[in-house]
Amino acid sequence: MITFYYNPISPNARRVWLTLLEKGIPFQPVIMKLDGDQFQPEFQEINPFHHIPVLVDNGFRVVESLAIMDYLESTYPDPSLLPTNSKDLATVRMVQLLTSNELFSEMVVLIYESEVSPLAAQARQKIAKVLDVFSELLGDRPYFGSDQLTLADIVAGTAVPLLPSLGVDLAPYALLDAWMQRVLDRPAWQTACLSPEQIDQFKRRVKVLVKLRRRQLSQGSQERKGDRVSVAQV
Repeated sequence: MITFYYNPISPNARRVWLTLLEKGIPFQPVIMKLDGDQFQPEFQEINPFHHIPVLVDNGFRVVESLAIMDYLESTYPDPSLLPTNSKDLATVRMVQLLTSNELFSEMVVLIYESEVSPLAAQARQKIAKVLDVFSELLGDRPYFGSDQLTLADIVAGTAVPLLPSLGVDLAPYALLDAWMQRVLDRPAWQTACLSPEQIDQFKRRVKVLVKLRRRQLSQGSQERKGDRVSVAQV
């Protein structure tokens, strides 16, 4: 039996949660409170980096959401969530990594900064660039790299639907907006849908993490690499 350590408001955790739901894999949920559960000794024995999600499958531990998703795809291949064509597979990986490395950091900026700040304006420009690339990668297919749902749709599908709540209008991206509605209508997304209260909780969590990161940098307790929060911390 799989044991899954997660919190519903965590985008990384929701990626894995949705993968489990889409594949119909039974699991034992362990909901982690993000105000300290991840720092408890018993959890640090499972993940010394005190991040969620963590998946334990018959004693085999997997950390990092993308690694967990690949493990689930390989171990529980039906239904398949990865294409076999090299170009389609590259499309899936591009969407996954662009979401993780380019899109989410700018979403954090929109959550934390004032709407009229220069940083927020730069973030909106970067998000628009990512959405343009997503639209190009999607093309006229119903899902990224396939006619069926892929792991790319799951990763992007935990981020793009949050954009309207951050003031990003998806109307100019007609194909992408239609894709988002198609994804959100799936039963797995209905199960894992965030309530408005959970979205607000997620935003508060991001703000707390940014404040903590800036305090640490100002105290010189960490190497100065900027103050942006990683999706893995949320």
